[in-house]
Amino acid sequence: MTYIEGFILAVPEDRKADFIAHASAAFPLFEEFGVTRHVECWEDHVEDGKITDMRRAVKAKPGEKVVFSWLEYPSKTVRDGAYEKMMSDPRMADMPEMPFDGQRMIYGGFEAISDIGIGHADPYVSGSVFAVPTANKAAFTEFTKKMAEVFKDHGALRLMDAWGVDVPVGKVTDFQGAVQAKEDETVSFGWIEWPSKAVNDEAWPKIMEDPRMAEITMPADGARMIFGGFTPVVNLFAKVSSASGASPA
Repeated sequence: MTYIEGFILAVPEDRKADFIAHASAAFPLFEEFGVTRHVECWEDHVEDGKITDMRRAVKAKPGEKVVFSWLEYPSKTVRDGAYEKMMSDPRMADMPEMPFDGQRMIYGGFEAISDIGIGHADPYVSGSVFAVPTANKAAFTEFTKKMAEVFKDHGALRLMDAWGVDVPVGKVTDFQGAVQAKEDETVSFGWIEWPSKAVNDEAWPKIMEDPRMAEITMPADGARMIFGGFTPVVNLFAKVSSASGASPA
């Protein structure tokens, strides 16, 4: 089962080039340890929310941009083995200092519950995070699959929804705080890949008018969902193609 390590962070806008270089330099090691895809998405359109939003999730400051990011692994087992290797590999100590405040980065591990379509080499990304009643996992899985059918019909290339299985509580920020998750809720991390921003922008009004949407009920509190539109600045695939859907279209 595809395993996702998801991240949201705030990066100073004037450090964008440094951030891209830092992330790109790390991928050869990540690939060696089992990562099948590494994506870093730079903020394009992140709205301020009434209750929650991505900017508040990472306590973004003026002059900082939100980055929505993920690593893909074939399974949690591969990821756990990769983590052990990373922590003991001396090359990790030679990596340059992170060009952002790591204390405000939020991160967690998620297992795919719905993965439809193929990853794209040059997509536009709609990212989202939900707090879902844990008892509603089956209903939420069915919801994501029904939504994926609608989005695919309107041009989406890949739709990933993943269920939190290793989402640590942080001292400054974390995924639970980002969506005000309750004790009986689990965090879900997901994204939609579009061929371009133009296709994304054209699709949403049509999706909202699609009659199938009236028949789909969201088994989570949409008011606490955080979301945004992003442009990948790092989008690297492992040389060996993966059956997980991570191979570029």
